[in-house]
Amino acid sequence: MMKRPAFIALFLLFFTSLLAVSCKEFIEPSIENKKVYLKAPSDGFQSKLYKISFWWDEVEDALGYRLQVVSPGFAAPDRLVLDTLVSGNKFSVNLDPGKYEWHLRAENGSTVTAYSGARSFEVLQSSIKQQAVELNAPADQAQINNAQVNLRWGTLYGAARYRLQIDTNNFINESSVVYNEALPGNELALALPKDQSYQWRVQAENDTAQSRWSVVNHFTLDRLPPGRVKALEPADNQTVNKPVHLRWENVASAVRYRLYLLKSDSVTSYSKNFPVIVNENTYDFQSGTGGERIYWKVAAIDAAGNAGTASATRSFIIP
Repeated sequence: MMKRPAFIALFLLFFTSLLAVSCKEFIEPSIENKKVYLKAPSDGFQSKLYKISFWWDEVEDALGYRLQVVSPGFAAPDRLVLDTLVSGNKFSVNLDPGKYEWHLRAENGSTVTAYSGARSFEVLQSSIKQQAVELNAPADQAQINNAQVNLRWGTLYGAARYRLQIDTNNFINESSVVYNEALPGNELALALPKDQSYQWRVQAENDTAQSRWSVVNHFTLDRLPPGRVKALEPADNQTVNKPVHLRWENVASAVRYRLYLLKSDSVTSYSKNFPVIVNENTYDFQSGTGGERIYWKVAAIDAAGNAGTASATRSFIIP
């Protein structure tokens, strides 16, 4: 049997650990004394590929990483090439031939680390045939509800134009793709014919050569709204105690719901917090005063952002 002092010590250790975890959920830890460790590119790295992939160790409690790239170096920079906040611990970008330095710091909502030490690298001039364009938007597997799709991709050193191809059959037959044009810039707003899944890719060209094709990204055009929601509880005109548990039927294509709580005139939002977006098919309403009648309705929203017709408006009474 465990002796009492040992048991107390074990209990205190468990309680302290539990308290630390609980506090961490409410109080954002400081990261200002932590260090960022860079992985790649290594100091002095040289590349014939214009695509440079940056990689670093993750920092506990960081929400993002501030990546900066200058040319030729931080001691005497000619230009700031890149200053971006990255959510993960990897980032890739095409750069023009030249000499560069990069450094990085971790950030969360209230604190930042010091920047890492700077590393130098050089991008060597090479044939466009070895390079590939980076696609920017829409993101791979995006759901879109606007027939006019805004496509954007990165520029590539040595390119005179960019060939954009869009297809619905994974480019099996290039003679019958949906779109195939050489464009002078790196973006296009294009109206697509119908709701379906599309694939797109880009190739850089000049007068003597072509780059490799970019990766193929996918997006789905979907303008069909989800079905109408059916409210379940409380029953219409029911008197119900707080918190009022609102519940409605799930809609098959819905990924979230827009819930409206309205004042006794059935038109004015109950507060600035409404309408509210919820991910489940329930919501507990905590407000309201005795004798007050409150109206509510809910609409389904699908992955593309289409909103369906709201449910019939119901009311309940706070006793």
